[in-house]
Amino acid sequence: MNCKPIVMERYYTVHTSFVIDFHFTNNITILIGNSGAGKTASYSFLLESRSEDERIVCLNYTDIKSDIKHILESLEGKLIVIDNADILLDRDTRRYITFDSQNQYLIIGRDIRDFLTTEDNLFELEAVTRDERTIFSLKRYFS
Repeated sequence: MNCKPIVMERYYTVHTSFVIDFHFTNNITILIGNSGAGKTASYSFLLESRSEDERIVCLNYTDIKSDIKHILESLEGKLIVIDNADILLDRDTRRYITFDSQNQYLIIGRDIRDFLTTEDNLFELEAVTRDERTIFSLKRYFS
């Protein structure tokens, strides 16, 4: 599953003492890693950006009672960011995402089953502090 990004190749924002600089190389990016690494913080910055960029759609645990697959089927041309994907996505929805050619995904979670992923889709956060700012970027998980 290696397909170029169809919505955006880069997401960049500055938020107080944090910089998010994500370069997307695939249509589906799965962000995995330990608790406290900054995954949910990154999600919150993307959530704030959606008011300025209508291409961004964010879903998380607050959407647990929603029909996620139905929501995804209604979207086109979006970067869909899903936090807490482990609890939010069932097997059928994961397979839908795998074959969705209308949207781009940033999946945040630990359980990668049913996405038909390769190592090209798996990333972790890299945090570097420079000039009193923490810069978050995507780093290949198997590098």
